[in-house]
Amino acid sequence: MHYSAYFFAGLLLLFFSSACDNLELPGVGELEDLTPPAADFAATPSESAYREISFSNRSISATDFQWDFGDGATSTEADPTHTYAADGEYIVTLTATDKLNATDQTSQPISIVEPVIVFTPEIMNPGFDVEGEDSYRDHWRNGDLGGTIQITSSPVHDGEKAAKLPSDGSRIGYQLIKVEANKEYTVSFYYTLKTSPEGSLTVAILTSGVDDPEDVGAGTLASVTVNDQSSASDYVLASVTFESGDNTEVAIFFSNTGAEGRVDSFTIVEN
Repeated sequence: MHYSAYFFAGLLLLFFSSACDNLELPGVGELEDLTPPAADFAATPSESAYREISFSNRSISATDFQWDFGDGATSTEADPTHTYAADGEYIVTLTATDKLNATDQTSQPISIVEPVIVFTPEIMNPGFDVEGEDSYRDHWRNGDLGGTIQITSSPVHDGEKAAKLPSDGSRIGYQLIKVEANKEYTVSFYYTLKTSPEGSLTVAILTSGVDDPEDVGAGTLASVTVNDQSSASDYVLASVTFESGDNTEVAIFFSNTGAEGRVDSFTIVEN
């Protein structure tokens, strides 16, 4: 390289150095914030403690957070959990800040109210389709009142199995279920009876603790006796309605006389 080239490069370096010395850089806060923060959150109560609220931070372009839970408590966590001391309506405010000290704020009302638990009675294995320790007869036995139901796969109303009661009346079905006191319920079921000999099927609702056949009558809250023998394979819908009174536990009890019968698809509803 010639000396003239070195000289020219030196002049360029001197020019740019002088230009940089005179360059004014922007001060703090003078640059436009192209991605300002946007505050947002969601609140979810705990399943086990309704006053315990988990806050999910949905803010964007933010690095620091300030929570005001509306009851005097605060937090700087990104996703805090807060437990309120009392039921009520609270205004929760989240302030989101970015590294350029730009802020955004959002508020939401939070209702702390004890949830209303709706009680629904449940019949276990209502269609005799669940195979358990006692084959398909789990939840349906009481040896003090009679032999355990048999199980059939044909005919059935729904699913794959149904309860079978032989013609000698030696088998019964029995299950305790929880109910609410002083409520009216209807238990529905499907049944068939062989066309001969003459027979019937009875479904009764008993108070809990009936363990002697002689006490069945006195312990019956309601019962229905059905005797449609027009078809051995076509199921017929029937039901029994009862008042629970002071009882919080009752039993579904079914038995037959004369003709062989089958029972399937129990349901219970509050009226």
